[in-house]
Amino acid sequence: MKEKLKIHELMDKVLADLRQQKYADYTVGSYRHCYNGLVKFIEGKNVAYYSNALALDYIRHKFGITIDVLYCQCPSNIRPSIRALKLLSDYSEHGMQIKKRKFGGKPFECPDVFRADYDAFKLACKSRNYAPLGEASLFWSLHKFLIFMKKEELASSSEMTSIHILKFLSSQKDYSSRYIATTISRLRNYLRFLYQEGIIEHDLCKCLPHMRITRSPFIPSVWEQTDVKKLLESIDRQNPKGKRDYAILLLVARLGLRVGDIRVLKLSALNWTRKLISVIMQKTKQSLELPLLDDVGWAIIDYLKNGRPQTISDFVFIRHKAPYDGFSDHNCLHKMLVRHMIRAKIEMTGQKHGLHSLRSTLALALLENGTPLPIISEALGHQSIQTTSIYLKIDMNGLRNCVIDPEEVCHE
Repeated sequence: MKEKLKIHELMDKVLADLRQQKYADYTVGSYRHCYNGLVKFIEGKNVAYYSNALALDYIRHKFGITIDVLYCQCPSNIRPSIRALKLLSDYSEHGMQIKKRKFGGKPFECPDVFRADYDAFKLACKSRNYAPLGEASLFWSLHKFLIFMKKEELASSSEMTSIHILKFLSSQKDYSSRYIATTISRLRNYLRFLYQEGIIEHDLCKCLPHMRITRSPFIPSVWEQTDVKKLLESIDRQNPKGKRDYAILLLVARLGLRVGDIRVLKLSALNWTRKLISVIMQKTKQSLELPLLDDVGWAIIDYLKNGRPQTISDFVFIRHKAPYDGFSDHNCLHKMLVRHMIRAKIEMTGQKHGLHSLRSTLALALLENGTPLPIISEALGHQSIQTTSIYLKIDMNGLRNCVIDPEEVCHE
């Protein structure tokens, strides 16, 4: 087992790593200022190692504010110190920085009566190899369910009944049918696990209603080709971030890659000899090979040679702010897209305009060029051609060819 660092050694390691990750001198100085204050605070005290309790005492001493945990909403004047102390917590517990960004406020605290079952389910989910966002959305619904069960004053998971389940679903009645159907699906996942593990006596999945929500009522959002051209032409390709964003947008607009696959794209996925991009899709876990088109390839080369900050990261696209590593799992790159839309003066009202809509636009362009549906399905990485057939709804030219001639009908 690795020996735990003493508090002074821990601070030195954090500051050294910040400098190595090329954090700004001002930021490193801010962290050092906080740690110097912590050193003065423990002078004369028998403190050898860092702890969160020590950090909370220091905050109370320095700012006169009492907080229960470091991960909470706090006044702006103490946030720099909180960030520095959080980093000490990361290094003390894990030996590295693991929380690049905080989403959703205070981390979920599972009620004690459900904690063992919840932890066992988390472990099982890890082995199922969910995509990061899929796992996060699953647990987001589960957290709401467990908090509701706590309010029902259950002593353990084994006390759950169909009445409790239906009461929880009734509390969700004001949400859309699609939202409720998704919640039921995630709840069925958890309850099935509890039953299979013998934690609950009866299979409570049987009391869950079956809701079939198809995608057929929805028409994918698409861009006008002129707007796609304006978007790409508006990007400042003399700017390092512009080079990165241009390459990312080309990967979506020209190859239809999902944002999740772009986010985790590795340098090793680029086969320059064969001119191929090979990925394991985050959504389906299936392999996908796409041609490395000339314009896409040159855009990536331009970014790698002239725009990408120096880093040891093996991700192709990285954040341009220390630490220079890949994007977070929650980053859908929507803000990046909107920034360039504003620059290009592209306005889209009443329709979705995320990166996925550029993928839909590519599907439409392929359809209009007469590309067979199976080929489009393979290019987009769909597991079923039925999924690809959704894009038939936006092929207006194709639909016009299917219009019935009233005279032919009348003469029959």
